[in-house]
Amino acid sequence: MNVKNTERNGNQTTIVVEIDKELMESGVNKAYMKARKTIMLPGFRKGKAPRKMIESMYGAHVFYDDGLEEIFPEVYKFAVIDQGIKAVGRPSITDMDINEDNVVTITITTDVYPEVTLGDYKGLEVEKAEAEVTDAQVDAELNRMAQNVASVETVERAAEMGDTANIDFEGFDNGVAFDGGKGDNFDLKLGSGSFVPGFEEQVVGMSAGEEKDINITFPEDYHEELAGKAVVFHVKCNKVTTTNVPALDDDFAKDASEFETLDELKADIRAKALENAQKQIDSAFEQAAVEKAAENTTVDMPASLVEAELDSQMERFAYQLQMSGYSVEQYAKMMGGDMNTMRNAFRPAAEKQAKINVTLDKIIETESITVSEEEVNAELEAMAKQYSLELEKVKSMVPADEIETSLKTRKAVKLIVDNAKAVAPAKKEAADKE
Repeated sequence: MNVKNTERNGNQTTIVVEIDKELMESGVNKAYMKARKTIMLPGFRKGKAPRKMIESMYGAHVFYDDGLEEIFPEVYKFAVIDQGIKAVGRPSITDMDINEDNVVTITITTDVYPEVTLGDYKGLEVEKAEAEVTDAQVDAELNRMAQNVASVETVERAAEMGDTANIDFEGFDNGVAFDGGKGDNFDLKLGSGSFVPGFEEQVVGMSAGEEKDINITFPEDYHEELAGKAVVFHVKCNKVTTTNVPALDDDFAKDASEFETLDELKADIRAKALENAQKQIDSAFEQAAVEKAAENTTVDMPASLVEAELDSQMERFAYQLQMSGYSVEQYAKMMGGDMNTMRNAFRPAAEKQAKINVTLDKIIETESITVSEEEVNAELEAMAKQYSLELEKVKSMVPADEIETSLKTRKAVKLIVDNAKAVAPAKKEAADKE
């Protein structure tokens, strides 16, 4: 083969390549062998028509398009990869010429990796909050722990606020039951605000076995069929239960944790919450620093890179939905849209991430970031341990070059973050001045 011309125009490159006759012939013959199984010619059994006969009837180059598809991977490798062209996205054949000697010349058009000009990526000023945990947060965690070990007791008295009433109910509009207004054996936490305003207050005072009608007027902003309407709910109380939450004292700390006193438990809750808060702040700082470096980068982003990132984000989201028992199509319908709506919703994030990706790639190149074989092996071993797999199994599943790229990217991110300067958030500074 022979590359006759290469021309770049923005983020697209066209390569004109002349294909060896022998290679083209091998592709054409493969195409013929596949096609002849379905071709019938007068005087020949199906699948037995000679190639020359088919070509004489349908044209000498009838198999050339399909033949080119057969050899295109080899042509692409020679004309694009071996020439050092960093192509992205799907290439296309925009022209094919066959001369009198049956020599084929094709023009390949492909998006190429963009020219990237880095801006400032060291010494960036990035807002970073101080990690803090309030007494209210500690108390909320203590209350959650207490609720987890609370006991539920059936009581033989009238329901009070804070109790749970198990009820049957049915709603009537002018004596006619309305859709969505019926429920059986429903556990209603009184005071939770789960039902229409005024409903729970009227259940207070009911005892097990008691039935009563409750008059309710729906709010004006309720859904259209019932908005502002006065209705009647017939309610039967089946059971009343109360939740016994233990007192938050040293005995509770001993029962609910490994600590002897409530103060020790509080200190542990605060320390863990502070650690989690710091992790979130560090993660936000890292993301903000990387985004700022990307904002400073100048690049004419090819659409194919954005589309590739968009595909990746959609695939990850589809996997998350699948784990919850949904498909992307189902989710799109629930959100009142379709797959195009979904892609458009994800597009801004994909555009931002694509620019981050090329920024990090350019930093890796500029800073000559490298990864050793030992680092790659250590990462593979860590993955094997994490997923409880044999090391050789992980090596067969994850290409070493993918691990190398990932590690280089992490180093590039670390370089940005390590050189960034943390500054107090603007809102906090304003609050301090006040």
